Amino acid sequence: MSKMFPNLFSPIKINQLEIKNRIVKAPQSTGMSNMDGTVSERLIRHYRELAKGGTGLVIVEYAYVDDIASKSAHCQLGISNKEHIPGLGWLADVIKDYGAVAGIQIEHCGRQKFLGTHPMKAASQIPWPKIYDTYGTVPDAMTIPEIEAVVEAFGEAAERAVLAGFQLIEIHGAHGYLITNFLSPHTNKRNDFYGGSLENRMRILVQIVNNIRSRIGYDFPLTVRLSGTDYEPDGLTIEDTIQICKKMEEIGIDAIHVSGGDHHTMIHQVTPMALPVCHNTWAAEMIKKEVSIPVIASGSITLPEYAEEIIRTGKGDMVGLGRPLWADQYWPAKAEADHPEDIRPCIRCNEGCLERTFFRYRSVTCGVNPTIGREGELDIVPAPRSKKVAIVGGGPAGMEAARVCKLRGHEVTLFEKRKLGGFLHEASVPDFKSDIRPLLKYLVTQIEKLGIKVVEEEATLETLSGKGFDTIVLAVGAKPLDLKVPGADSPNVVNALDILADKVQPGKKLAVIGGGLIGTETALHLAEKGHQVTLIEMQDEIMTDCAATDKLAYAERIAATDMQILTKHTVKEIKNGAVVAEGRKGITEVAADTIIVAVGLAPDSTLYQDIKDKLDVEVYKIGDYVKAGKIMDAIHTGYKTALKI
Repeated sequence: MSKMFPNLFSPIKINQLEIKNRIVKAPQSTGMSNMDGTVSERLIRHYRELAKGGTGLVIVEYAYVDDIASKSAHCQLGISNKEHIPGLGWLADVIKDYGAVAGIQIEHCGRQKFLGTHPMKAASQIPWPKIYDTYGTVPDAMTIPEIEAVVEAFGEAAERAVLAGFQLIEIHGAHGYLITNFLSPHTNKRNDFYGGSLENRMRILVQIVNNIRSRIGYDFPLTVRLSGTDYEPDGLTIEDTIQICKKMEEIGIDAIHVSGGDHHTMIHQVTPMALPVCHNTWAAEMIKKEVSIPVIASGSITLPEYAEEIIRTGKGDMVGLGRPLWADQYWPAKAEADHPEDIRPCIRCNEGCLERTFFRYRSVTCGVNPTIGREGELDIVPAPRSKKVAIVGGGPAGMEAARVCKLRGHEVTLFEKRKLGGFLHEASVPDFKSDIRPLLKYLVTQIEKLGIKVVEEEATLETLSGKGFDTIVLAVGAKPLDLKVPGADSPNVVNALDILADKVQPGKKLAVIGGGLIGTETALHLAEKGHQVTLIEMQDEIMTDCAATDKLAYAERIAATDMQILTKHTVKEIKNGAVVAEGRKGITEVAADTIIVAVGLAPDSTLYQDIKDKLDVEVYKIGDYVKAGKIMDAIHTGYKTALKI
C-alpha cells in the first residue's frame, strides 16, 4: 500500500466488480485500429503497456455501435458486428492478463463525425461548426425509426462486449456525441417527445440503458460518461446533469464518469495548460452529493497528489486519467511505489494527442512520451557496446538524450553552461504555462538519480577534443533572431526571452513584435501583470504556430485584458521610443517604453560543422539545434537519437 497516496490505492467495487485501485484509464481515441474497426497488433501493444503500468480499470477507447452513421474518426475501434468480437476478445484478455479490469466504451458520434462524411445523424440539424466549415456537412435530424434502431444498436453492441470478455461497459453520453446532442438544448431543437423538456431530452439515454440491461442483466457493471456541462451558453447545465444522474441511478447505472465540454468548447474537454488543472472536478463533486453510486472524476488530473486529494476529500470515488497515462503508462505503479518524482508528467500541450489525431488524421502519440503508438518499437534496450557520449546542451532534448543513453549503458557527460532545463525555464514563467514546471523537475531529477556527470561550462571544439568521446550529441538549441530594421539596436529594444528570464525589467507601456507562440505568450504574461501591451504581427493572425486549444484559451485570456493587437503590420523602423509599422491602411506608430522582440529562433551550426571537419567522432544534432520547434520536437528527437547510439 502506498504511504503517500493511501486513498488512491484502496480497492473499490462497481456493482460486484472489484477494482484494485481508484485509477481509471479514461477512453480516448488512438487511431490505431484497422480501417474496418478491427483490433490491430499495434492497438494490442498499446493497451498491453497501459495494463502493465498498474491502472485499476482500463476503459478501451470509444467503439462505434453500427455501420450506418456512428463511426466518428479514422481507424476507430468498432463493435458494430460479430466480426469485431475476435479482436475485441484478444484486447480484453491482454488487459486482464496484466491485472487490470477491462472495460469498453460504446458510442454513436452524432454530429461530431470527424470524417465529415454522409450520412451524419443527430437530434437536430445543428452542425458542429468545425465540421461545417471544413466539409459543409449538416447532420440529418433523426427520425423515430432511426432513433429506435440506434437504441437497438447500443444493446447489441453491449452483448458483443460481454461476448468478447469485457468486464464493464461504459455508454458515451458526453462531449458532444449523439447522446449529448439529445441531452443538450444547444443541439436539440426537436418538438416531439425526444425534445423540449429534460425528461424528453434524456429519453434516448434512458431507452439505451433499459435496452442494454434487458440484454446483459443487472449484475454486469454498466456506467455512463456525462459532461457536467457542455459549457455552451444555451446548453446542458449542471442542474440538468444532476437530474440525469439521479435517473441513471434509478434505472440501473452502476457509476457515473464525469467530464465536461463538447468539441465546440474543446478547451473544457481536452484542457490546455492555460486552464486550471482538475478542470471538471467541480462537476463530479456536485454530482457525488446527489447520488449513492460511485462517481469517477476526470479532466486534467495530471499528478498523483491531485488524484489523492480528490479521493480523500470525497470529490470523487475514482479518477479518470486520459493524457497523463499517455505521458507515462506507469504513472500508477510509480505513484503506488511512492516515487511520484519518476512520473513523466503530462503538460497538456495537446501536440501529440489532440492536434495529431483529430486535426491531422494520424494515430496518437505524446509530446513527452515518444513510445505512445510505438510500443514495442522504441523500447529502451541495452546498447550493443558501451560508448563514451558527450551531450552538449542541457535543455529538454539534451536531458532526454542523456537519460536514455545512460539507461542503455553508455558513459554520459552532459555539458550545460547555464543551468539544466534550457528554455524550459523561460517557457514556464507565465502562470498559464506552469504545467512545464513539473516536466522540468522530472527531467532534472532523472539526471541526478542516474548519476549523469554534468559539466557546468560551455562545450567548445577545444573542450570536447582529446576526451575520448565516441559520440557527441549537440543539443545547444537555437538563438533568438534579431530584428533587421533601423533602430533595432536602441537601448529599449530587448528580446522576449530576456524578459521571461527576468534579465530586463520592462516599462509600463510595451510593444511586442512577433505574434507567434513566444511573442503571444510573452505579451499575454505581461498584460496579465498590468502592463499596457500592443502585439504587432505581420501575418493575418497571431498564434499560427499554436495548438488549436491554446489559441482558444489564449484568445479568452487576451479578451480579459486591455492588450491591443495589430495584425497585417510590418515593422519598418524604431525611432523616438516608438515602433513604426506599415499596414494596409498606412503607417502606424506605437509608442512604448520597452520594445520586445520575438521574431523567431534559428540554430547556429558552426560547432556541428567544426566537429564534423576536425574530430573523428560520431556526431548528431537534436532539438532546436536541428530546427526551432516545441517541447515535443525536443523530447522526441532526443529520445530517438539516443536509441541509435
